[in-house]
Amino acid sequence: MILIGVDQGTTGTRTVAFDERLEPVAEAYRRVAVTHPQPGWISKDAGEVVRSVDDTVREVVAAVGGPERVTAIGLDNEGETVVAWDPATGEPVADAVVWGCRRSQPIVDRLAAHGALVEERSGLPLDPYFSSTKIRWLIENAAGVTPETRFGTLDGYLTLRLGDGARTDPSTAARTQLQALAAPGRWDPELCDVFGVDPASLPRIGPSTGDLGTLCGLPLRAALVDQTAALAGHGCLLPGTIKATYGTGIFVLQNAGTAPPRDLAGVLPVVAWEHAGATTYALDGGVFSAGTVVDWLGAGLGLFAEPTETEALARSVADTAGVAFLPALAGLGAPWWRSDARGVFAGLTAGATRAHLVRAALDALCFRVRDVVDAMAVTAGRPAALRVDGGLTANGYLLQRQADVLGIPVVVARTPETTALGAAALAGVGAAALTLDDVAAAVGGGRTVEPEADATADYERWRGFAERAAELTVPTA
Repeated sequence: MILIGVDQGTTGTRTVAFDERLEPVAEAYRRVAVTHPQPGWISKDAGEVVRSVDDTVREVVAAVGGPERVTAIGLDNEGETVVAWDPATGEPVADAVVWGCRRSQPIVDRLAAHGALVEERSGLPLDPYFSSTKIRWLIENAAGVTPETRFGTLDGYLTLRLGDGARTDPSTAARTQLQALAAPGRWDPELCDVFGVDPASLPRIGPSTGDLGTLCGLPLRAALVDQTAALAGHGCLLPGTIKATYGTGIFVLQNAGTAPPRDLAGVLPVVAWEHAGATTYALDGGVFSAGTVVDWLGAGLGLFAEPTETEALARSVADTAGVAFLPALAGLGAPWWRSDARGVFAGLTAGATRAHLVRAALDALCFRVRDVVDAMAVTAGRPAALRVDGGLTANGYLLQRQADVLGIPVVVARTPETTALGAAALAGVGAAALTLDDVAAAVGGGRTVEPEADATADYERWRGFAERAAELTVPTA
């Protein structure tokens, strides 16, 4: 049995084949260029995304001996990114608007009076992060958009171009702000009306697992948003289990069971997946800038040549020499929801070195994760451990600091490709080749980093700084 997981992410697509033990046996990667046309804007070519998926799937299928060896394929997608396309040709009519893009902030401001209704029905606050105002921005501003134009998240566009027609699932539809939290599986007319989006212009919503047609000629048996795929890839299939993926941003998800979460403290109630007619929910909290912070410190400020240098730099100093950092390069996500916040370094003196700046930045990422975990604890209780994956988890300083800041063990995934693993594992479930219990048993474990010091006082000092720094917005005109 071969199961394939396609992890379509912000800056590239990674496709991984797994055997019956859910061990990786082949993989391929293609980078996708991301552009920043204006400050706060993020775009990419949806056609390039399609090619990256097609190329990596073909490469992996060849590596495992051909399509006849593949039991099922699963697709995860980056979530809130929006594509507009011509229904006659299938070609994009504008660049895709990427999830972290803030260009629709004026639309969010304009719709402020509807904020309570939107949050009550969708579970999500008005914010440019979500797909709804991105679609509205394309309708109002993209030259190629006509009344016939179709819109969707990248799963919809990929299944249009490489499958049997545009489709999405409740976990991705939940990220659009156009699906009601308590009624997943259909576009909500009232929410669509608020944002001026015709439901007929959107892909159909189907389940997350099961017979979903084909992708690249293979049986598509799972399709869901990337962060809930990672939740499954960590084996977080029981309520209360929690994971964090450290990538471009840091995304924390906690399994919340089968009832829509209530009594929230700044984190989001989302759909994890729909399987066998039942919906599983999750709590979600996004730290919007993480890998982008490291990239900026290196490529932008020239503090180091390679990201791998950050661990040694952070360990080379005993503390941050009083330097503090607010990692708000794309606003502050959960539980703050301050889209106007900007990155801030403070406490600089002539004694501050690049090592102090790097250590302060890594510490700040750990503090932001505690922000989110503490907010989730209000609803779901404090977790016993945090399961982690993603590129930044190669940094030993970051992992130890995270365990100390949270005061709980951090468990590193046994495979770095946890998101692709989740997509593949749920494809196995959708093909009836695996059960959810099989998945939980197969993907558990991993290296554990135990707390070694109490960093509560450090966090509380940073939190006081962050509350003041978040107010330091700079007028744009």
